[in-house]
Amino acid sequence: MTVELRTGEDWVPVCELTALTPGRGVAALLPDGSQAALFLDRAGRAYAICNQDPFTGAHVLSRGLLGSDAGRPFVASPLLKQRFDLESGRCLDDDGVAVRTYEVRTA
Repeated sequence: MTVELRTGEDWVPVCELTALTPGRGVAALLPDGSQAALFLDRAGRAYAICNQDPFTGAHVLSRGLLGSDAGRPFVASPLLKQRFDLESGRCLDDDGVAVRTYEVRTA
């Protein structure tokens, strides 16, 4: 099965589902030159957000630690530890900051 992300009106194939390990992230370069961070939770649900940490500008969110807060999955940046909701992209530690999320499907 191939993991695909919606970028605008198009679905872009990113990687095979077997390339994702539950609890770990993978970075993907998209056709427009931006990066996405893909995650697979332990229940088998895939998520994708922008890989760029908005606090530092570094493309490192794919290397963050996964967790949950009140049942909502998040990734904590490996640099300054801000947590980003994997469903909404909202920063759980600063309401004024968010990262882009991508719709994910497997085909």
